[in-house]
Amino acid sequence: MTSIDEIIAALGDWRGDMLAHIRGLILEAEPNVVEETKWQKATNPLGVPTWSLDGLICTGETYKDKVKLTFVKGASLDDADELFNASQTAGVRRAIDLHEGDKINATAFQELVRAAAALNAS
Repeated sequence: MTSIDEIIAALGDWRGDMLAHIRGLILEAEPNVVEETKWQKATNPLGVPTWSLDGLICTGETYKDKVKLTFVKGASLDDADELFNASQTAGVRRAIDLHEGDKINATAFQELVRAAAALNAS
């Protein structure tokens, strides 16, 4: 199985740096999180990074122009800092699209990660 380290290295640009930064925030927020890659296919042979704790918390997909962090139960999370800027009308999930040069509010993002883990555990 591909590791998240391999995905970050293979990107070799700002998306890898962003994914590495986000990964660090997730690991700091929830040290017991399980990291995996899923959904390998011909068009995405390295797969998609995922972070779970008592269920899936979020995925970290990379596209040419963005890194998309999808929280699978995002619609149930309090997003007081309005980090979610994509998949706003999806029934259950919510996402954060990050483009080159974007900064993320680390504290607010870590609160979302912890809230997602708490929701999974409840």
